[in-house]
Amino acid sequence: MRFLLYNVRYGAGIGARFHLPIPYAGYLKRTTCNLECIVSFIESVKPDIIGLIEIDSGSFRSENMCQAETIARQLGYTHVVETKYGTNRVVRRVPVLNKQGNAILTSHQILRHRFHYFAEGFKRLVIEVQLPEVTVFLVHLSLTFIQRQHQLQHLHQLVKQTKGPVILAGDFNVLWGDRELALFLAATGLVSANDEGRPSHPSRSPKRQLDFILYSKELEVSNFNIPMVQYSDHVPLVCDFTLKTAA
Repeated sequence: MRFLLYNVRYGAGIGARFHLPIPYAGYLKRTTCNLECIVSFIESVKPDIIGLIEIDSGSFRSENMCQAETIARQLGYTHVVETKYGTNRVVRRVPVLNKQGNAILTSHQILRHRFHYFAEGFKRLVIEVQLPEVTVFLVHLSLTFIQRQHQLQHLHQLVKQTKGPVILAGDFNVLWGDRELALFLAATGLVSANDEGRPSHPSRSPKRQLDFILYSKELEVSNFNIPMVQYSDHVPLVCDFTLKTAA
């Protein structure tokens, strides 16, 4: 079972052109060409489950098309996508921002899915998808330390009440380093697939480990890889899992 985690930055790309004519202008440019590169890369990896952070669900940048739906259709996958801001919040009425979300795509059957929301932080969405073999949680945590800690407390509750194998993945934004997760990992029993702590950001010369794939004791890792592609400011994480009971 191959899992791909990728913060795709809404398909906006990187490089000098991203900051022209003004800094971060790339967030307001068309993303079609770069998205095609991302789709080709994902297809080459042949993942069974894909966690996509920072996906555009249909703003003018993506020509009003949902990027997750576009990728899923081309690959023949099922997908779940949602705006990453909490319900009943003003930001969900702001153009472009109200189309910024996260998504899970898979070639496996989705038995059910749920959207949870943190009580704190600007980015609040937790996607939960139950597959026949595993339950997957996808998150994009806050940039603020104290809010991240509150969000991790909520995630601990979600993980502990889940039966069977669990994968928890996403952009954790642990700007103080992976030691921020020490208590959370101890409490949940989850383990990082990236046991060497290899960095994932920025993609041109990774220095910080921001992206994580965590897994429960029912699973074991047979291979972990970080492809050095530069279609986003993050590099993707690829992990192959096997079920211990199956072995």
